[in-house]
Amino acid sequence: MPARKKTARPLRRLVRWSAFVLLGAVVASVALVLPLRFLAPATSAFMLQDDSGRVPPAYEWRDWPDLGASAAFAVVAAEDQKFGQHAGFDVESIRRAVAAHGNGARLRGASTITQQVAKNLYLWPGRSFLRKGLEAWFTVLLELCLPKRRILEIYLNIAEFAPGVYGVEAASRHFFARPAAALSASEAALLAAVLPNPRRLDAGRPSPYLRERQRWILGQMARLHREGWLTTL
Repeated sequence: MPARKKTARPLRRLVRWSAFVLLGAVVASVALVLPLRFLAPATSAFMLQDDSGRVPPAYEWRDWPDLGASAAFAVVAAEDQKFGQHAGFDVESIRRAVAAHGNGARLRGASTITQQVAKNLYLWPGRSFLRKGLEAWFTVLLELCLPKRRILEIYLNIAEFAPGVYGVEAASRHFFARPAAALSASEAALLAAVLPNPRRLDAGRPSPYLRERQRWILGQMARLHREGWLTTL
């Protein structure tokens, strides 16, 4: 048998198996995302990796009508005001972050709510090219498989608001002893203000920085309300 044919067979076999593995990975990841259209996640990757000492982590799923409008407005105002417009990635924010980093500033995050859902549900804390690549892949799948309102509903339920406290329902009961649906705009804004760093920022003992951020979020919430933002989802 010619040497060329002997070399070609293992190569074809490798290509075939690589295609099978890739197809299997795609099918498996879709199977992780698609059921979320109808089912609430029992937990998240971040909850499973929680090191706060709270066992189990506080987590109480609430469907959209039981979350209240205040929490939705506050989180979008604080984290991703273009949530209803982008397809998972805020390209302009990414460009600004990269440009600022090129001018010597610390590289800041430009993650959308969808990206944060992808990370919190399926991945791990920290930064690496592998994690960012997987985050991008799951972000695309979430946007393709779920409506925007469902993505926001999931985020409101799994975001960490304090060490070991996940979701706006658990956070509302933890800090204000009331359900999420009863949150005032001011309380919702205070909870949203801690989202960049819930391990350092404490809604129970707000610092001057946190109070200033709360005031800014309230202003943004009022603007979103005037623009009828919620009706666009």
